[in-house]
Amino acid sequence: MNKKPILLAEDNPDDQQLALRAFRKSNLSNEIIVVKDGVEALDYLFGTGPFSGKEPPPLPAVALLDLKMPRKDGLDVLQEIRAHERTRFLPVVLLTSSKEEQDIIEGYRHGVNSYVRKPVDFDEFLKAVQNLGLYWLILNEVPPA
Repeated sequence: MNKKPILLAEDNPDDQQLALRAFRKSNLSNEIIVVKDGVEALDYLFGTGPFSGKEPPPLPAVALLDLKMPRKDGLDVLQEIRAHERTRFLPVVLLTSSKEEQDIIEGYRHGVNSYVRKPVDFDEFLKAVQNLGLYWLILNEVPPA
C-alpha cells in the first residue's frame, strides 16, 4: 500500500471534517494534509510559505482539490501542478459539488486525472472515499520519482 500522504484542499470546514471522517472510517492510514485554499495547496506541493524548509515536503499519493476555493481555485492549482516538472505527473482529483458541464470539460482540458462529485449523503461520500483510496493508494501505479 502507498504510504505517501494525501493532500486535501478544501475551504469548507464541514466538508473537511466529512472527508476526514470518511478517511478514518475507510481505515486509510495515510497522513491527510488539509489546506484551506489553492495557495496553501501550492505552498505544500512546492515547499513554500508555511511549508518552506531545506527541501519541499514529499509529494502526496494524490491531491484532492475542491474546485471552488478562495484565493486560487482548483483549476488554477491544477494548471500550476501540470506546468512544473516536480508535480507534472501527480495524480489530481477534482472533488467538488459542481455539476457544471463546463467545469468537467475545463478540468480534463487542464489534465485532471479524475472528476468526482461530492455526494451529499455521508454513506455515499464514505463509499466514494473508499473507492478513491482503493484506486489511488493501492491499484494505481505512478511513475518513479
